[in-house]
Amino acid sequence: MKKTINILKYLFLIVASFFSIFPFIWMLISMTNKSVEVTRGSFIPGTYLFENVKNLFSNNLNFASSLGNSAKIALITTVLSLIISSLAGYGFEIYRSKTRDLIFNILLLSMMVPFASLMVPLFRMFSHFKIFGLNTTASVIIPSLSTAFMIFFFRQNAKAFPKDILEAGRIDGLNELQIFIKIFVPTMKSTYAAAAIITFMSSWNNYMWPLITLQTASKRTAPLIISTMSSSYTPDYGMIMAGIVITTLPTALVFFLMQKQFVEGMLGSVKG
Repeated sequence: MKKTINILKYLFLIVASFFSIFPFIWMLISMTNKSVEVTRGSFIPGTYLFENVKNLFSNNLNFASSLGNSAKIALITTVLSLIISSLAGYGFEIYRSKTRDLIFNILLLSMMVPFASLMVPLFRMFSHFKIFGLNTTASVIIPSLSTAFMIFFFRQNAKAFPKDILEAGRIDGLNELQIFIKIFVPTMKSTYAAAAIITFMSSWNNYMWPLITLQTASKRTAPLIISTMSSSYTPDYGMIMAGIVITTLPTALVFFLMQKQFVEGMLGSVKG
């Protein structure tokens, strides 16, 4: 009986895994075919991979520069977001005050506000800036520098941080910033890894706000370029699939290289 249950479990997992990875497998096969073969639903690998990739990078779509734009925005956003959000989460948990929980609850309430309702105020605000105005990298990065979720995530993990270590650091003569840099940050490596993955993937795949603020082709990110290719009068689906696969690789690589730390960091936030 137990053996039969195990067989059924594995069969279910195999079927679920197949449906999970099928879209990516189909993209890999489609990027090797012509557009007409993709529209026919061909599931046989073709011989047009290099032609599709060549057209993708030689076309006047600025795809290569869009990858650079996406990488620059994602890396800067990730680094700055980790610094700001971790400082805020650490401060909310370590330093107590009468208004701390009230401010934190108001911060959490901001998570309920949909981004669609913020687009017009953000657009009007950045339209008045001269240095960090519309159509700049900064206009994409600044709204994502610190989110309520990331602050909440770091605070939850900071709850599991042993407070005795803080007291020991203060006795040794370290100031508060030194305690944060030399004690808190090295101890919470898995938390930073998980936060880095979430922030990088969110920034890399961000579509709506870059679509609004980035108004020239040379400034656009990879998701915007792929959207442009898809909305053309005669879309080349083989080339589009090649672009989607190439755009997906950085986030997949980051996740697979740091998945162990990601799981540890997420479990740590639950324990807190």
